[in-house]
Amino acid sequence: MTDIYQDSIEQSVEKQYTISILTEDKPGLLNAVTIVFTRRKLNIDMINVSASEVEGVSRYTIVLTTSKEQVEKVVKQIRKHVDVLGAFVYNEDDIHYQEIALYKVPTKIFVGGVEVEQIIRDNNARILVIEKDYIVIEKTGHKEETSRLFEILKKFGVLEFVRSGRISVSKSKRRTETFLEELEKSTTHSLSNNNGTVN
Repeated sequence: MTDIYQDSIEQSVEKQYTISILTEDKPGLLNAVTIVFTRRKLNIDMINVSASEVEGVSRYTIVLTTSKEQVEKVVKQIRKHVDVLGAFVYNEDDIHYQEIALYKVPTKIFVGGVEVEQIIRDNNARILVIEKDYIVIEKTGHKEETSRLFEILKKFGVLEFVRSGRISVSKSKRRTETFLEELEKSTTHSLSNNNGTVN
């Protein structure tokens, strides 16, 4: 009875999940994927679409905060789309992930002192562009790290700030190409392991 109760609690607790989707390169797929979340009234925290290591296949990385029950239903529904080759859900400790942030600050803050330069070094950031009126700083890391640097730079005057969506790779050993080859041989056109991730 205790195990059933514990499972029920785990299913309903909200936390952050990363969904990785492999699709064919076809127009209109972004809308088809995001509408699944809209219909379930789920807010996407971050979304990134990129090429994968397989020609003609795109990888969607979507981050959202929801319950295990809801995220599993969403992934199951996404898998039914004809142009979706695979959809997998990951916990934070199942993946390696990063985000990139750009900070545009006035050039004048670098004149007459080394404080900002020291801040950049201490935060493992780098100067990307130097112009007459502004400098662009780049920082790669987790959201907490890029946000912390933003808070530090605010006192100097941040002209613009932007942070990308998450990019991630799983900690599993199976290659995407191998997964797709197995998918072609599958009669159900559906493959996953016990936790929904690519091995």
